[in-house]
Amino acid sequence: MKILEKQVAQKLLKIKAVKLQPNNPFTWASGWKSPIYCDNRKTLSYANIRTFIKLEISRLILELYPDVQVIAGVATGAIAQGALVADALGLPFIYIRPTPKDHGLENLIEGDLKPGQKVVVIEDLISTGGSSLKAVEAIRNDGSEVLGMIAIFTYSFPVAEQKFRNAKVKLTALCDYEAVLAEALAIKYITKEDIVTLQEWRKNPSDWRKDLK
Repeated sequence: MKILEKQVAQKLLKIKAVKLQPNNPFTWASGWKSPIYCDNRKTLSYANIRTFIKLEISRLILELYPDVQVIAGVATGAIAQGALVADALGLPFIYIRPTPKDHGLENLIEGDLKPGQKVVVIEDLISTGGSSLKAVEAIRNDGSEVLGMIAIFTYSFPVAEQKFRNAKVKLTALCDYEAVLAEALAIKYITKEDIVTLQEWRKNPSDWRKDLK
């Protein structure tokens, strides 16, 4: 496990932005039963963690994408963190709605994005990758170039990884599922037996524990 992944995992677990309940699963909006729930919006309430994440994302962007011209946040979870990163880098900021506004200009992209500009997309969480890649598609359809995407956390679902490959989008995450499990085990938040359950879930999350009502 890389040092950065471990540090981010520690912080997410400390503030309960990530919760693990193998024996009492959560129900996601999709209807999936899940032993894990991640809410990275909580990081915004802790100044030291908020700043840490901002600086690490900014560092990665400068390292990986020195030609970036615009920072984009995916609504709604990544709007705040994306704006913080754009401010730190002194760059323009835009955000992408999941659907166009139903009034006014019916914008899908909010902000001033010019054709041909090079964009890095910020996301708070990657699950199946669908909504994240819709944001990429919107930027590309507007005539701009997506250099890559940086997320705070990814579940590393195989289906998501394949979608990103198919879309030719490079994804970099500060922290992933394996790092969270390793840290949770180290601090005795979960047991070795729990790891088995948590690993089984990720193999087929849509069908896991369908017996639960």
